[in-house]
Amino acid sequence: MLYPQRNKFRHYIDLSGFWDFRFDPDDKGVGENWRSGFNNSCPIAVPASWNDQFADDRDFLGPAWYQIKFKKPWDGENRKTLIRFGSVNYLSDVWLNGELIGRHEGGHLPFEFDISNKIVSEDNLLVVRVDGRLSNLHVPPSGRPMNNPPTNFDFYPFCGIHRPVLLYVIPNEGIRDITVITSIEDTTGFLDVSIETPNLSKASLSLSLKGYGTELMNTSNIEENVQKVTLEVKNAKFWNPESPNLYDLTINIVKEDSIIDYYSLKVGIRTIEVIGDKLLLNGDPIYLTGFGRHEDFPITGRGYVPAIIIKDYSLMKWIGANSFRTSHYPYSEQMMDLADRLGFLVIDEIPAVGLTFSKDVIDRQLDLCNQYIEELITRDKNHPSVIMWSLANEPHNSLKSGEFFKALYDKARNLDSTRPITIVNMMGVKEKAFKFCDVLCINRYYGWYLQPGSIDEACEVLSKEMDKLYEQHRKPIILSEFGAGSIPGWHAQPPEMFSEEFQAEFIEKYIDVCRNKPYVIGEHVWNLCDFKTSQGITRMGGMNYKGVFTRDRRPKMAAHLLRKLWKGKN
Repeated sequence: MLYPQRNKFRHYIDLSGFWDFRFDPDDKGVGENWRSGFNNSCPIAVPASWNDQFADDRDFLGPAWYQIKFKKPWDGENRKTLIRFGSVNYLSDVWLNGELIGRHEGGHLPFEFDISNKIVSEDNLLVVRVDGRLSNLHVPPSGRPMNNPPTNFDFYPFCGIHRPVLLYVIPNEGIRDITVITSIEDTTGFLDVSIETPNLSKASLSLSLKGYGTELMNTSNIEENVQKVTLEVKNAKFWNPESPNLYDLTINIVKEDSIIDYYSLKVGIRTIEVIGDKLLLNGDPIYLTGFGRHEDFPITGRGYVPAIIIKDYSLMKWIGANSFRTSHYPYSEQMMDLADRLGFLVIDEIPAVGLTFSKDVIDRQLDLCNQYIEELITRDKNHPSVIMWSLANEPHNSLKSGEFFKALYDKARNLDSTRPITIVNMMGVKEKAFKFCDVLCINRYYGWYLQPGSIDEACEVLSKEMDKLYEQHRKPIILSEFGAGSIPGWHAQPPEMFSEEFQAEFIEKYIDVCRNKPYVIGEHVWNLCDFKTSQGITRMGGMNYKGVFTRDRRPKMAAHLLRKLWKGKN
């Protein structure tokens, strides 16, 4: 799914702004004549979660209704018109001018519908029903009735239209998809480019690659739906965190001596592979420092806010991080674009958190996970920043889990054979899926949930477990989550739980364990920032305080410690 662009042949408008909105607590719909527009609505900001935009109904998860009216912004034949949603959580039903145009299940990933034969010149009415109610049939599933809302995961289940809604046009005979796979031989880079087009006769593809003194051209006749071209770049500038070099790839379709479509793409030449117990970027070992994190901010919830993206990248640069995991769902496409540009390494995770494998839902969970991994790889396959696919976070233990994840692993490997695949785990040596994963990711909180307050004892347990896990599988290990909660401004001597001193000491000693294990290839602190979660007796104020920055991005003691450890600066 190519992101919409603006050029001579393609165009889009962003429908972000104030929409009309109604809660539907009794699930009765919004009136008999809703197809021509519903009444008794209130304004709501899109994109943003609905939960914190109003004085009441914060914990209402749906169903709810959105609508907006717009005029067709362009004329012309021989072009397709599509409506694209970047992310809607969780179930979406979409109508245009009273006609159902499609449904989608799952948040955090884009979906779109062809409305070429449904859009009219003047007043168009777009209506979206969103249902975010938790269910064991969903991924992620519901659970833990002692929490409010009763999630099976430790973050707030924000609802709504979370990313931009784009109306866009492309040529009928235009480019449909592009896949770029890069390889390296000495100082030469190779780009294997696959371009998907409709069936075209007497047409050709023209490719150009520019950047760093390189200017390559390639022209070939279109002979099938997927055309493959290889570009060879001498003395290539490779992409890496220190030098995130990006080339400009432009693809034209030429017919009867005229260009009828083109699309441009930023590409980075790099390789990523696992050999032995090392993760190699461009053939050299790489060690990951960074975070698990969340798309989470006051009022906007999980909604797309460009300034927050810039702030978070700035803080990660300041602290010395080189990577992060998209815990526990894919982040916005804009976040991924900036990872390419700024040189961050990304473990890209589908929204499969807290899977239960109950026999009455396991088949449905697998179907949804297959859908998510296909949508994610289709969306993010061309990002040089994406170095690994994560199939799940903290799935429950089950006799069926190995079979489940082997099927999902094979699916991901078939879609993309160029990146390592992992599962982020809480079961340790009991995890059946580790036998075929390329990298082992473990989340550990000894000294917090277990051995509370006893950091030295916790580190001994952690050290022994990691050694046992490595001896069993002989694969590289990432400590993908570790950390302790700290209430901002709470101090204690000697350090005790929930103090900033305890959090800093906990993180420092865990990192010391990692640095003494040659098979450990990364340390990701949980979490970059404090974040909203369900109410419960372990979450004061419905907040998880494991961030090294506060929810509004102010540093705690642990942030300054990490800057010293990762960057050598106070």
